[in-house]
Amino acid sequence: MQVTAILVPQNNIPRLKTFLSFLVILLCLSNCSDLNQKQTKKVNSALEDSLLSSTETWNLDMNIIEEGQKKVRLMGRYAASFNTENIKETRISGPVSIQVFDSTAAIKTWVDSDSAIYHSKETQFEFFGDVRVRTRDDKHLESEYLKWEQGNNKISTPRFVIITTPTDSIAGTGFTGASDLSSYTIKKPSGRVVF
Repeated sequence: MQVTAILVPQNNIPRLKTFLSFLVILLCLSNCSDLNQKQTKKVNSALEDSLLSSTETWNLDMNIIEEGQKKVRLMGRYAASFNTENIKETRISGPVSIQVFDSTAAIKTWVDSDSAIYHSKETQFEFFGDVRVRTRDDKHLESEYLKWEQGNNKISTPRFVIITTPTDSIAGTGFTGASDLSSYTIKKPSGRVVF
C-alpha cells in the first residue's frame, strides 16, 4: 500500500481561504445588487404612480397665500386631488365656501356652492350647483355654474345668472365680469331697475 501525501505550505492556506471567501462574497453582492436595482425600479415606479394619482382630505380648511398675504380661504367637506401628466385638479365636495381677501386682508368676496373643481395649472375654479357670490358692497350673483380665473380676477358662466345690487336686479344667460361684480356683461339680459 502506497500513501501519497499532498503537501501544501501552511502559510498559503489563509490566503486561499481569504481569496475564496472574497470571491463568494463578490458573487453574492453582484447578484443581490441586480435584484435590488430591479426591485428599486419597481418600487419607484409604484411610488410615482401612487404619488401622482391622488390624495384625499376631509374637512378641508385651507388658506392660499401669495407673497406673504392671504388671498383665499377655501373650505369644503371633502377634497380629492389628482396630479398626473394630463390632469392637475382638486375636486371639492360641499358645501364649498371660499373667502377672497383684498390687500388689507379684509374679505372682499364670498363664494358658496355645492361642489367645486380647482385646476391648479390654470389657477382657476369651477363652481357647480347653487352658486352664490356676495361682495362686501352688497352685490349678489346666483347661478348653477361659475368659472373663476384667479390670474385675471374674472368670473364667467354660459348659463342663466341673476345679479342683485342695492339699486337693481338683472337676469340673463351668459355672463362675464370682475369677481367683485364691479363690472360685468350679460349676453342675453332681462331684468328691472329700481330708482
